[in-house]
Amino acid sequence: MSADPLILAIDNGTQSVRALLFDCQGNLHGKGKQEIEPYFSNQPGWAEQHPEYFWEQLGLACDALWRNTDALPEQVRCVTVTTQRGTVINLDSSGRPLRPAIIWLDQRHAMVKEKLRGPWGWMFRMLRLEETINRFRENAEASWISQNQPEVWAATEKFLLLSGYLNYRLTGQFRDSTGSQVGYLPFNYKKQSWAGKRDFKWKILPVTRDMLPDLVAPGGTIGELLPEAASHLGLPPGLPVLAAASDKACEILGSGGLEPTTGCLSYGTTATINTTSSRYVEPTRFMPPYPSAIPGHYCTEVMIYRGFWMVSWFKREFGLREQRIAEARDIEPEALFDELVNSVPAGSMGLMLQPYWSPGVKQPGPEAKGSIIGFGDVHTRAHLYRAILEGLAYALREGKERIEKRGGVKIARLRVAGGGSQSDAAMQLTADIFGLPAERPHTYETSGLGAAIDAAVGLGLHPDFKTAVAAMTRVGDVFEPQQANRDLYQKLYSEVYLKMYRQLQPLYHRIRRITGYPR
Repeated sequence: MSADPLILAIDNGTQSVRALLFDCQGNLHGKGKQEIEPYFSNQPGWAEQHPEYFWEQLGLACDALWRNTDALPEQVRCVTVTTQRGTVINLDSSGRPLRPAIIWLDQRHAMVKEKLRGPWGWMFRMLRLEETINRFRENAEASWISQNQPEVWAATEKFLLLSGYLNYRLTGQFRDSTGSQVGYLPFNYKKQSWAGKRDFKWKILPVTRDMLPDLVAPGGTIGELLPEAASHLGLPPGLPVLAAASDKACEILGSGGLEPTTGCLSYGTTATINTTSSRYVEPTRFMPPYPSAIPGHYCTEVMIYRGFWMVSWFKREFGLREQRIAEARDIEPEALFDELVNSVPAGSMGLMLQPYWSPGVKQPGPEAKGSIIGFGDVHTRAHLYRAILEGLAYALREGKERIEKRGGVKIARLRVAGGGSQSDAAMQLTADIFGLPAERPHTYETSGLGAAIDAAVGLGLHPDFKTAVAAMTRVGDVFEPQQANRDLYQKLYSEVYLKMYRQLQPLYHRIRRITGYPR
């Protein structure tokens, strides 16, 4: 058994909570995974979960970890937390939840009752940003709670993201990482701090500064592990709890994405393409880059909100046959779905999909909807499945080109993480559509590894992030683009896909006007 110092990284995602033990070389010494119920819905479009449920599942993940590793709790030098983004929790003056957490998938909207007045209002009208700002106001969970549950809002002492809540349960401190602040909050993304006193966000949100946690840069100290929390995790009390960042930011770091020349794709519930930059570069004008897991750096992100959720949707609605065969053969169903993809030629025989199953804010806009064109009598569910994967890759390639144009740096390689990266078929068509090598990191647990890298630098186990990334990340499988497929995809992308949104946008506006959906 190795006596190397270990880091316990807690990764609370949308589908599961993982407790992961990493050493200073990025090797995984133990894993406990607890599947979770992502949310419950008391009303159509609502997505909520009890905060205590996340804490309970974290404990069960740690129980599973210690049952499945030869490592000892005494080897653990610190704890660090990375979580899903944008999930918010209201706490009372005793630190107890006042209501269920609102999960990032929630679709409720606050009412925008009046226009923003004064200099900010004039500026947004001049820049034609009123609709963008109103979408922010509508989507802000704090505004909905204050409007619809005023008694809850009046009793709210602290308003935290899930990361801040778990850090509080671990340490008793209301502190969170700057790298976790992604949501409808009064946050200054350029300065990576709470917004200044005169910022317009304080005018359009009911949140006050004393309701928010103190912020710590990734690698900084959140606090020390409380005795009751230590017992919950199976660790000695008093260990340092160090700041990491959001799951997407940690995934980029754990994939080795240090430079703007490396495009990091996340094939998760939400699909994203990111680069890491020391410069503040808005990937879409007036849409900020998110905080990186590296202090003072930014993630220039383009997001497809429903991402590989669409793959889960397909499997649920059309993939029962493969799932039953997999159960009978005692194999993973993903292997059969890869066979489904590979049974169809590149380009899906002309079936083209635009993956806007949920609307955007600017690009795509709030009117956007998903579309599939090119159907013929030759098409089967296999063609549809491949078209979903291709449509997601087309959309992320468009995001790549937007990032390159805005940042002035060409992306030379791809690192692909998330659940979808485990599909060889998805990796190959990604390489073909982008025309770039698609590299799979050496570990599937890239979010947890990124959090561990933050902690390793914070503890001084590595002197800086460049050294830590070199020691703790490696490239696994590499998928090179196939020239014939690359040529075909280039034509479909440039001559068909890039024209779809512009051609269909007027129809989306009409659908929205007639049906009222999307809001």
